[in-house]
Amino acid sequence: MKLFALTLMTAGVMAAVDADLMGNLPDAPAWQSNTYSGYLTATETKNLHYVFNESLDSPSTDPIIIWFNGGPGCSSMLGLMQENGPIVLDDGEEYFKTNPHPWNVRANTLYIESPAGVGWSVAGTEQDLYTNDMVQSQDAVAALRDWFSKYPEYLSNELYISGESYGGIYVPYLAW
Repeated sequence: MKLFALTLMTAGVMAAVDADLMGNLPDAPAWQSNTYSGYLTATETKNLHYVFNESLDSPSTDPIIIWFNGGPGCSSMLGLMQENGPIVLDDGEEYFKTNPHPWNVRANTLYIESPAGVGWSVAGTEQDLYTNDMVQSQDAVAALRDWFSKYPEYLSNELYISGESYGGIYVPYLAW
């Protein structure tokens, strides 16, 4: 019976990951590693959007780098699609291309759009749109716990938190 329960639990975890597996983007190079996109629960009424790129080297042992853009109000998709992701669209260009120096060469990268209401992250009530640094960090840690419940195989990997602009406030708050 325990084996059956473990099998069901594993199937549930894999189903969540499989549901979030991304296909290729139209008119863009193919992802060079598994890439996932979906939602992480922050509260009963807030869900934070994420994109996860597995490492090109050794996903099971390479570290995880979390990326936050700031603003607040700037989507972390800017970092993914114009700065350090595997596929980029440079300023002034009209076509996606493979990034010659993506961060996922030797690290798994996790982009989280925060706070709720930014990018594809969802704020279920108008009150959810009112936030501060502490609320954002509480939502981020809840979302990160949800991410690890979807991807428990990464629990033993080293974890680094990074960001730019106002994301530089999100980083120490989440670390704290």
